[in-house]
Amino acid sequence: MAESFVLNTGARIPSIGLGTWQIEPEAVYSAIYAAVKAGYRHIDSAVAYRNQKEVGLALKKLFEDGVVKREDLFITSKLWPGNHAPEDVEEDICSALEDLQLDYVDLYLIHGPIRIKKGTMFIPENLMRTDIPATWGAMEKLYDLGKARAIGVSNFSCKKVEDLLAIARVPPAVNQVECHSVWQQAKLRKLCQSTGIHLSAYSPLGSPGSPGYCGPSVLGNPIVISLAEKLQKTPAQVALRWGLQMGQSVIPKSADETRIKENFDIFEWSIPEDLMPEFNGIKQVRLLKAEFVVHPQSGYNSLEDLWDGEVEQEAGRAECEEYSDFLRCFSSAVET
Repeated sequence: MAESFVLNTGARIPSIGLGTWQIEPEAVYSAIYAAVKAGYRHIDSAVAYRNQKEVGLALKKLFEDGVVKREDLFITSKLWPGNHAPEDVEEDICSALEDLQLDYVDLYLIHGPIRIKKGTMFIPENLMRTDIPATWGAMEKLYDLGKARAIGVSNFSCKKVEDLLAIARVPPAVNQVECHSVWQQAKLRKLCQSTGIHLSAYSPLGSPGSPGYCGPSVLGNPIVISLAEKLQKTPAQVALRWGLQMGQSVIPKSADETRIKENFDIFEWSIPEDLMPEFNGIKQVRLLKAEFVVHPQSGYNSLEDLWDGEVEQEAGRAECEEYSDFLRCFSSAVET
């Protein structure tokens, strides 16, 4: 299995990256340093994660210590939802580059089809309708300027990807979405493969314990556990290896050095092809439904509107009604 995938720009995105969502600022520095020392070459960041300055400090230290050079790493950042207006997009990436202490990022994503009023906190009352064509035009200018070596989207459904492709001068290189054995995104994966867009999986382990996520456990799934026992691997390693064999990069999050190293140990072995169909028996449930976005001001009147029908029917809305913790994580991440 290759340790990277080729994007439609010709650049390579590492097969595995370190996610920094929900890692405390005081812990992200050591997590990144340990990850890069262990072999990781992709660091996934965003202003919404409230630790991007610390990510930048870790990168600076790695470069100063000669552990890696800038060109050895693939750095992702994302557009803050309050800066969707075309005139604010370049300012947003310049702020991110300042935090990261970099001249460019390898990948810059629209964090989601979600917009809030400029200068406000991430609460439902501040939601507003997106204008993705206008925002994407500004993203294309960042690509032209070289401030982002590739541009893409996150949390885009099939319909939203198709709508974007219909107007894009520069097609998205990546769609970063929730994807794991419990929510396999088969339809979206097929679309992305047919249009040259790389599918990158956040929460490939199901993000256990993270606010806003609810539903069945990925790592506790009987099929995943059974396969891990057969292969003498951990459930996390099996979950990550499944993603690679499906053709997507994976972005697990951990601040624990042992787990960081363990998650990276997915290249010298594989899940036998005759065992891969066992994953088809796993009931599919979207774990991050983002119900907080369903609001009259957002233009999404239901989860079906937000995900364009790509919502499982079995779980339903009642499975997770409390999103206050999730909103609290974002409410203090005011744009700069």
